[in-house]
This record gives sequence, C-alpha cells and structure tokens, in this order.
Amino acid sequence: MTYAGVQGVTVEILKPGDGSTYPKKGDTVTIHYVGTLDDGYKFDSSVDRQKPFQTEIGVGKVIKGWDEGIPQLSLGEKAILKMTPDYGYGARGFPPSIPPHANLQFEVQLLSIN
Repeated sequence: MTYAGVQGVTVEILKPGDGSTYPKKGDTVTIHYVGTLDDGYKFDSSVDRQKPFQTEIGVGKVIKGWDEGIPQLSLGEKAILKMTPDYGYGARGFPPSIPPHANLQFEVQLLSIN
C-alpha cells in the first residue's frame, strides 16, 4: 500500500503497525532504518550497526522527510519513506555519502514512542 503523505514524501507500507498509536510532534521515537540513494547505494543503516536510532520527531532535529513521514507510521509499522531532495539534504547533500540534489529512500520501522 502506498500513499502520499505530504508533498515531497511518499510512504509505502511494508508491514502494518497497530493502526492506533502514532507519534506526535515532540515525541521521542525509536526506529530502525536503512537509507539508500536511487541507485541502491546504502549510505547509512541502524540495522547494520545493530543499534536503533532515537530522536525527537517533528521539531527539526532530523531531515524534513523524517519529521513529515514518521508521524504517519503507527507503532510497529515498517515502511519505505521516499523523499525529494528538499525533504532530505537538498543542494548541499551530505558529503561524502550523499550527493547534492539526491532523492532518498529509507526503510523504517517504528519500534517505540516515548
């Protein structure tokens, strides 16, 4: 199932979550993720590190695509977030692994909400 969340971010559900518990602005979320470029190059992975990533969501601490996309996931949900450069790292990129103007794709699983 695919749906467009906000302009610049699309969400493709891989595994449904509980369908009722969603993160709100300012919540701390714990996620596992794998980030790739359009060509399949993997630039980052909490899964490979075997350490989930924790951050406050919706308050500008992460890229805009995560701030907009993760709140659309319910607890336990696994999805692919696809985002345009303006929702990722934009014109600057994130050298050396993410070039300027790169579309990004993240496979994300929402593990917990605090």
